[in-house]
Amino acid sequence: MPPADHATASHLAAEVATQPDDWARAATIAADHQALLPQPGERLAVIGCGTSLFMSRAIAALREDAGQGLTDAWPASQVRGGRDYDRYLVICRSGTTTEVVSAMREIPSHIPRTVICSSPGTPVLELGDPILIDEVDEESVVQTRFATTTLAILRWHLGEDLGPAVEQARAVLAEDPAESLAGVRWAEQITFVGMGFAGALAEEAGLKLRESCQSWAESYLATEYRHGPISIAAPGRAVWALGPLIPDFAADVAATGAHLEHRDIDPMAELVRVHRLCVARAADLGLDPDHPRSLNRSVVLDQ
Repeated sequence: MPPADHATASHLAAEVATQPDDWARAATIAADHQALLPQPGERLAVIGCGTSLFMSRAIAALREDAGQGLTDAWPASQVRGGRDYDRYLVICRSGTTTEVVSAMREIPSHIPRTVICSSPGTPVLELGDPILIDEVDEESVVQTRFATTTLAILRWHLGEDLGPAVEQARAVLAEDPAESLAGVRWAEQITFVGMGFAGALAEEAGLKLRESCQSWAESYLATEYRHGPISIAAPGRAVWALGPLIPDFAADVAATGAHLEHRDIDPMAELVRVHRLCVARAADLGLDPDHPRSLNRSVVLDQ
């Protein structure tokens, strides 16, 4: 198989494509595990690493915006001690990440902790109340459907109706990438921006491009973009906004000569568009997006 065919035949491409159905099923998962998920008014800490950290930040933003209670999101390697949490929510696809296992062992024994994982028989499942979603486990090192399905579970649990997001993602997957991604496919550099939970998904979008196709990608809160990062914008580069635009943002980007990519759809559905760009760019560059340079499925450290 020629190198350029890696991405089009990749696990990543196949896993990206299941997301709308995964999100729809997440409503049942949320209902079945309601007692293990954060309850209104609980003081919650959400922890994870990498992509799971960005999902933690998205969950924290959504939960606080919904008035459900104080919600902190911490990297598993830097969980803050001495805070009075009622519950921990742990996100870990592999179930073996050293920092996550260590953090869970340090949580005071009287505090409930729920862990969402897609890997059966792994250590984290024995250290908390498990929500195992192995139907969205992934062969690719690059996370997509596990992360977005975890977020979908929490969004359903918060009372959101994800039906429109599911349909928008299906529409995205039905598009011809050569047309729908024309404005960004060949961009020298892409900066992702968003606000609230879309800001966390912007961080995830940048990570996906760096992992899957070694692209120069950055991410910021949209309101912080004018405070320095806008200086990188130029013709041949792109700014990709997830979620609603803040006032005057389009005009500010236009003045730089950079391309502005934006659709008025749910930020999770827009993230699927980013996933499709990852697949397309990897194919263009002859890269294997399932096995990114210097990365493995789980970070397991010598101790």
